[in-house]
Amino acid sequence: MKPAAALLAAAVLLSLAACSTGHADVNKAEPSSSATGDAGKSSTAEKAAGIPDAPTGNDRDAYLDAIAAVDPQIIVDEQKAIDAGRNQCASLAGDGFANVDWLAAQRFGNDARPLTDAQGKQLNAALRGTLCPE
Repeated sequence: MKPAAALLAAAVLLSLAACSTGHADVNKAEPSSSATGDAGKSSTAEKAAGIPDAPTGNDRDAYLDAIAAVDPQIIVDEQKAIDAGRNQCASLAGDGFANVDWLAAQRFGNDARPLTDAQGKQLNAALRGTLCPE
């Protein structure tokens, strides 16, 4: 191998080694709740964004009952309904969201079962009374 090619190959190997060592901890993300065994617990970033912990026990039942009053089909997949509610809480807590009722209708509905803005408003009221009070 020519000296220039050997030098180039060595430089490439060293740069790859530098990329794979020493920097992993800098970019290490906070462990997900499922990885830590705290399923349903909000991470620090989620809490800062207004996403509450997943409800449990009586709080879970009250939340599911409240949104089922808007449309019973919403809670067919309870975990999806809880995830949608937690995410909608962030929209309710955030500034600058012009139409949170529309967002709720989009978040809880789907193409097969679209929801109206009026139903979104009812969902937001249910969320304020249960999962994400002001």
